[in-house]
Amino acid sequence: MTKNVQPVTSGALYLNQDRKVAVLDYNENYIKNIFELINSDELKSVVNQFLNSRNQFERKSRFDETDVDTYLETLKAIVLDQDNAFAKFDRADILASIEDLYSFYRSFLRVSTINLHSNNVVASGFMDIDNRFNELVIDLYRTIEEKLQGHANKTYRQVNAGTNACVLTQTIDWPAPAGYEKLKTVRFLDTLMLRPPMMMHTKSNKREGVFSAVENNPITKFDGSREEWYCFPAKIGESIAYIYFHRDYFVSGLSLANLFEVADCKKVEGQKPDLILLFGLQETEDGVSHYYHDEANDIWVGEVPYNDKTTYFGYMKKMCLTLHNLHMIDKGNLPIHGSMVRISFSNDKNKTVVFFGDSGAGKSESIEALQEIADDKIISMETIFDDMGSFTLTDEGAGLYAQGTETGAFVRLDDLSSAVAFNNMDRGVYLNPELSNARVIIPANAFERVVEHHEIDMWVYANNYSDEIGLHRFDDKDEAKETFISGKRRALGTTDEVGMTTTFFANPFGPVQEEAKTRPIIDNVFDKLYANDTYVGEIYTHLGNDKSKSSLNESAQELLNVLMNS
Repeated sequence: MTKNVQPVTSGALYLNQDRKVAVLDYNENYIKNIFELINSDELKSVVNQFLNSRNQFERKSRFDETDVDTYLETLKAIVLDQDNAFAKFDRADILASIEDLYSFYRSFLRVSTINLHSNNVVASGFMDIDNRFNELVIDLYRTIEEKLQGHANKTYRQVNAGTNACVLTQTIDWPAPAGYEKLKTVRFLDTLMLRPPMMMHTKSNKREGVFSAVENNPITKFDGSREEWYCFPAKIGESIAYIYFHRDYFVSGLSLANLFEVADCKKVEGQKPDLILLFGLQETEDGVSHYYHDEANDIWVGEVPYNDKTTYFGYMKKMCLTLHNLHMIDKGNLPIHGSMVRISFSNDKNKTVVFFGDSGAGKSESIEALQEIADDKIISMETIFDDMGSFTLTDEGAGLYAQGTETGAFVRLDDLSSAVAFNNMDRGVYLNPELSNARVIIPANAFERVVEHHEIDMWVYANNYSDEIGLHRFDDKDEAKETFISGKRRALGTTDEVGMTTTFFANPFGPVQEEAKTRPIIDNVFDKLYANDTYVGEIYTHLGNDKSKSSLNESAQELLNVLMNS
């Protein structure tokens, strides 16, 4: 790819070759047939970008060296079966170039947008509108391909030729406090249609550092336009979040749909959000990510700068969760960095287990190992949350309940069992699948079930550094508390950390930032758990020492025995 290529807007198409993002606005122009397509400014822009990118290759056909007008006129002559179609260029060279052009366009994340304008006809048929455009693009490609070949294809592959996704947008009215008015023109994502499995690529594949507080509200730095910015309204646990992102971050913006519940625009209209994230600001303090608590309006505001590092989805996900967790701490709830599952056993017992630990400790891996070794002893295993939840003290029932934040899971491909990976392949959003720390985002559970109040039967710390195998119950509350608070683990390359690390309460997304407020909540939670005789312990995952998973499976076997016999 040519370096330092500036984004271009042509007709209804926005194209950023550096970020590999293309946005097509159907409200600006909707192309209805192959003749409109081949004569469109949008296709001309794509061809121009393609030919410019070919300039860096030493070996290319003569057809790649022509200008954009000659290129398109040749394609028109082929489509119309004109006698002069091959007067200047060899048929094989044209075919090779067309194949490369087709691959070039499909290498982008291609998103189409339709603004509703309260149009119920568009709302009910937006997927058909986008499907017709996809059929149109593949029809033009196949028409040219088969005319160049001189025969019809014998195998047809129904790929996503036009777009990967289509989103309905809507401008909604919400009570923006003073200083936030500029956000009101930004369109909300009302409904999304994804075409999974989606393979997307970003310039960064790892998150660095932690988010810190700033003294000034980031909203003062926002000067984004309606054309460049979008808002994903999300339900994160019981928090309402307005996640504003620059269109160059559509990879992350779309990925949110597999992770968080999309808030109904009609229901959030007229509501002030609990959280606001500004993702892709040109200017932030120190060029890194921060948050601010607007106490006057009780809004947690996050800022993430526009740069190559923040293209990694972990920045968007973790800032959303940091804001939510800070909101929870402020309400007296305890954010939990962990996974929770509801397990039904063949002996008619049901157990709710929370696995706790920082990134790479082995939370999700312990669950998968438990599934692998259980055979027919486990009837079903329901994921309540995969990465972040919260504990709430209450005067009802057991006096403590847990609930989740996400409806999906953001997991490392390296750590997925083949069964889990292939069973969810057709619904996944894959990020940089060819690289280390490759990730997939898959739906996990319904929002209503995630935020339900769940009682806890077991809470275990995922210990990835010890040489021991199995499960250990903490009889001493203070020893347990110290283990959970110290947040010790061996880093596995999911962040910029290396070697042995410690993180307060294994959670750099809220508790680290507000340790003083979090400590008394931790004390109260542990008091309640031990008063209820809840199992509090640690499972030895061995991920920092033994990559074979045999040791983890042994630990999972002991966990299975304890759960079934207690």
